[in-house]
Amino acid sequence: MILARRLSTKAQTRVLGTKAPAQMRVLSTKAQIRMLGTKAPAQIRVLGIETSCDDTAAAVVSGDGRILSETNRHQHSVHAAFGGIVPGLAAAHHQANLPLVLRQTLLGAGLSIGDVDAVAVTRGPGMAASLGVGVAAAKALAAVHALPLVGVHHMEAHALLARMGRDDVRFPFVCVLVSGGHTTTLVAHDVNRYATIGATRDDSVGEAFDKVARDLGLAWPDAQDGGGLGPALEQAAARGDAARFPLPVPMDKSASAASPDFSFAGLKTHVRRMRDAGAFDAHAPQDQADMAAAFQRAAVAHLRKKTALACRRARAMGVDFSCIVASGGVASNAAVRRALAAVAEAERVPLECPPPRLCTDNGVMVAWAGVERLRRGLLDPYTFDFIQRWPLDRLSEMPYPARASSFDP
Repeated sequence: MILARRLSTKAQTRVLGTKAPAQMRVLSTKAQIRMLGTKAPAQIRVLGIETSCDDTAAAVVSGDGRILSETNRHQHSVHAAFGGIVPGLAAAHHQANLPLVLRQTLLGAGLSIGDVDAVAVTRGPGMAASLGVGVAAAKALAAVHALPLVGVHHMEAHALLARMGRDDVRFPFVCVLVSGGHTTTLVAHDVNRYATIGATRDDSVGEAFDKVARDLGLAWPDAQDGGGLGPALEQAAARGDAARFPLPVPMDKSASAASPDFSFAGLKTHVRRMRDAGAFDAHAPQDQADMAAAFQRAAVAHLRKKTALACRRARAMGVDFSCIVASGGVASNAAVRRALAAVAEAERVPLECPPPRLCTDNGVMVAWAGVERLRRGLLDPYTFDFIQRWPLDRLSEMPYPARASSFDP
């Protein structure tokens, strides 16, 4: 067991008493970017904080992409009884968990907060109360210790994670962001610069997976990695026969087939109506598995077709993309990965995905996005606030003056 270092109030005073005033760490308001510029990438250490939904997560990542430490406290057991995330409960548990998550992360890296070079935090989008917990903590830590502060867009963090520690995932690339809150295809031209090609018109794919799993009565796995209703549906589908319940692929008619957008609400409702009509028994394990497999097959076919269309749109825009990046919680689904790999093979580019455990929300992606933004001098002031709704392609419209320090307004 790691014993945390504790100094008594007298010991703290004694330690400070051994230092001359000039030795105490006080950075001028103009020194933050200049100080980082003197360090090699391997020496830079960024603390990332993620609290946009129900995961309380933190990590320390180096400038060359090494994960020095990471901690993630899930809340699956808290929300399972409600069949979904309860915002107030999520925020309350963030408040309880975050101090110890931060402490455990720093201890795991063998660092104190004074050894960190910058703090990055998810600024949005997400649940307002949850975002507020992380943003408040990050602002306080960074300001008290005079550290650079980086506000991170949650979906940019997912998009950039495949680049961590690698030189071959180059801009521009086509990105498929699939999660519980988002289903989007876009071109990533550079850090802070994205162009949306297609987006969901209603439910996200992750939301549809969750709702169908709930309608099928699937149990919510309570696990530190891989829990949630979406993984429950994937596990059930692996035992099922998709051919038993033929389901329509969304937007497969001529009127909507040419659109790069997504739609999952109709497919989700189709399953619910079949259940209500008695077409299958939601309490019978084999019926659950067969319908889960049928739903997953139709949803994945929809993702595959619209991703292929997004690639054609990107080429028509004159974008010579280097690869397809898939990220977000649903990108951990093996069937989704296989389908997108087939699209990438047809386009003669590689498919790049983070490891499955890093597809879901985590502190590593936030810390790495902080590294990428710091490299471009994209610093935020200590006065910024969270943004609950924030389209990724609007990120470049945010004002980013030549700020040398987070002390600057």
